[in-house]
Amino acid sequence: MPVDMSTGVIAHAIQLSVAPVFLLTGIAGLLGVMATRLGRIIDRARSFEATWPGMNADARAAARLEMSCLEQRRRVCSWSINYCTSAALLVCLVIVVLFLQEFFATNLRGLAGALFVAAMVAVICGLVCFLREVYLATRTISIDYRKLE
Repeated sequence: MPVDMSTGVIAHAIQLSVAPVFLLTGIAGLLGVMATRLGRIIDRARSFEATWPGMNADARAAARLEMSCLEQRRRVCSWSINYCTSAALLVCLVIVVLFLQEFFATNLRGLAGALFVAAMVAVICGLVCFLREVYLATRTISIDYRKLE
């Protein structure tokens, strides 16, 4: 019975793409966390908008200050999501390049390596932005324990 060489090529291409697929899963988890944080930021801003008419002058001043911090956090969180999404797209391109290399028996290792390095740089930038957003969130929080008594 003749052996179909394309099956071996496909199997090898799938083996090469397994690691990047796991990386995609990790990036998807990060994106989920970041999207949740962004949603919480937006919800908090909307709650200020809804309660704005009933606020007195002091409450409005405090709300303006917090809204400024929320805007900073929203911007940084958005950049984090953009970087991580770009990283996921670059990882997808790595997988495509690995398959193309196997199917056409060409040497695309340099391209695959460059795309992978670009993906890692994008993940690093996304994580730095995420760290900055967490810092802003913890720096701007103020818990008034007197209200809890």
